[in-house]
Amino acid sequence: MPITKDIDPNVKDALLLIDASKALPESLEFFRGVPPSTSIAASAAPKPVGAYPHARRCGPWLLLSGIGARDPASNRIPGNLHDADGRLIGHDIRAQTHQVMANVRAVLEASGARWEQLVDVTVYLTDMAGDFAGYNAVWAEYFPDPALAPCRTTLGITALPTPIAIELKCTAYLGD
Repeated sequence: MPITKDIDPNVKDALLLIDASKALPESLEFFRGVPPSTSIAASAAPKPVGAYPHARRCGPWLLLSGIGARDPASNRIPGNLHDADGRLIGHDIRAQTHQVMANVRAVLEASGARWEQLVDVTVYLTDMAGDFAGYNAVWAEYFPDPALAPCRTTLGITALPTPIAIELKCTAYLGD
């Protein structure tokens, strides 16, 4: 990164200190100290739809892959409504939210974690306008005290890889 005469001298010194091309050896030494991770498969949760684990533990952190609303026994999606030709014509967000919560709990338990250890949840909804109120009501059943609930971000998206209306991406802190 070229440094020009227009940059404040204090900033110029800081830029020289963080220039990764000069500060890091080619062996990627910056990975030293990163704890090893362990992948987790939960037999009580639906199988992932791709080549990834249900969760990965890295030090005190448990990172869950996106968890959807499929029934682990049948692979059915609770609350989906189909027409006579089998086309999806609607869904019940409350039924799917209950199922996704059960699936998250199954992965947490398989990981040796508890519901109370969730610290952050990202929620993906395929119909934000139509589903937010129903999903939010079910969320409050599982997390009745906002002071104890995990942080939450809810995003409206156009589709998920299977015909589900909700998916959760969770992080739990398991302690030292």
